[in-house]
Amino acid sequence: MERQYKVGVVGATGMVGQRFVTLLEEHPWFKLTVLAASGRSAGKTYEEAVGSRWAMTTPMPESVKGMVVQDAAQVEKVASQVDFVFCAVNMPKEEIKALEESYAKAECPVVSNNSANRFTPDVPMVVPEINADHIQIIPAQRARLGTKRGFIAVKSNCSLQSYVPALHPLMEEFGVSKALVCTYQAISGAGKTFDRMPEILDNVIPYIGGEEEKSEKEPLKLWGHIEGDKIVNAEKPVITAQCFRVPVADGHTAAVFVSFDKKPTEQQILDAWANFRGPAQELDLPSAPKQFLHYFTEADRPQPKLDRNTENGMAICLGRLREDTLFDYKFACMSHNTLRGAAGGAVLLAELLAAKGYLD
Repeated sequence: MERQYKVGVVGATGMVGQRFVTLLEEHPWFKLTVLAASGRSAGKTYEEAVGSRWAMTTPMPESVKGMVVQDAAQVEKVASQVDFVFCAVNMPKEEIKALEESYAKAECPVVSNNSANRFTPDVPMVVPEINADHIQIIPAQRARLGTKRGFIAVKSNCSLQSYVPALHPLMEEFGVSKALVCTYQAISGAGKTFDRMPEILDNVIPYIGGEEEKSEKEPLKLWGHIEGDKIVNAEKPVITAQCFRVPVADGHTAAVFVSFDKKPTEQQILDAWANFRGPAQELDLPSAPKQFLHYFTEADRPQPKLDRNTENGMAICLGRLREDTLFDYKFACMSHNTLRGAAGGAVLLAELLAAKGYLD
């Protein structure tokens, strides 16, 4: 792609915002032009605004240290300087919805990491390998908003990035009827480091607010279809989830138990995973992993510490597939929650939107 897009990050000082900053540093299509955050940070340099809260393992890019943070509430000012924005803010849900819609109405497309608009019927929630066609709802959303360019597109919750991609290649041929999922989620998903979350050391917390509902319901929107001016959720599979916060820095692991309408062999599942390619791979998007689903044959894999950075943190890591006594099969899976599960997944979605002309 010859065109370069000017990009803003709204919520640039938080953990996901920081991840956006690192991912956009050398992006071939997107040039980071504006950093925006709350009024508390506005007017400071990015280095001053973040201070000691820089949570990435790589140093803050030199190119952003001196950039002056703008007030995200000054929508027209921010929107006038960029082609689109990434949004990752920590605010009440209704305020996020209003903020994202105000950017869209200022003719500035929004690619959001937030949950506020995930169940707005005409807002596509997209994993580019799974339901890229849902971006075709955008003209209907623009009609509702009264915009020519502006729209909102969102990525799904980080918890389901580990298991939904594993189930997806099996659905058409074998029909997934039900799944039980237990997730073991890293502290970066809460925007925390070990310094800022000492209570997680030597501990597991068996509750993450709202996470189980997202883990059970959001996959049904991903597997839904467009009907008129809205996305209609799929009716199955039935998913039940339990979500735990565990003492891991990055990487969400899941234990998955699944039953099928037509039970495949173990080899058929492994072949489906190995051969799966989605639209992100077909379009050769810059952030797309070459091999989306990586299966490990070792008995003790995948592990967050060893495997979370597979394909720059954008692959899904699978292992331990075997038959089960209650369900048909069980397996383990893991993904990097702030790369594939958050900022990286949003950048990939923006690449899809750019490739399909929605950001022009």
